[in-house]
Amino acid sequence: MHLRGRLVHRITPQDTGRRVSVRIRLPGGGFTDIVGVVESWEGGVLALRRRDGSVRRVAESDIAASRVVPPVPPRRGGPPPEAS
Repeated sequence: MHLRGRLVHRITPQDTGRRVSVRIRLPGGGFTDIVGVVESWEGGVLALRRRDGSVRRVAESDIAASRVVPPVPPRRGGPPPEAS
């Protein structure tokens, strides 16, 4: 038996500055996920800064689900382990 998950939109404009995951509806059907920091939320449009520095603008009406996620963990320092 397969149980379908419920899509819940949990972020608000008060989450500006926080790292979030949003699932948006695609025009041709289906969904895609975007993870980034909410830089602004004005006029029903969110600006999300992704890890690569790019900014993705998302209409709030396209969001199927969203949630706040933990910050990116710091990278571990040092050289990669040597092969034995």
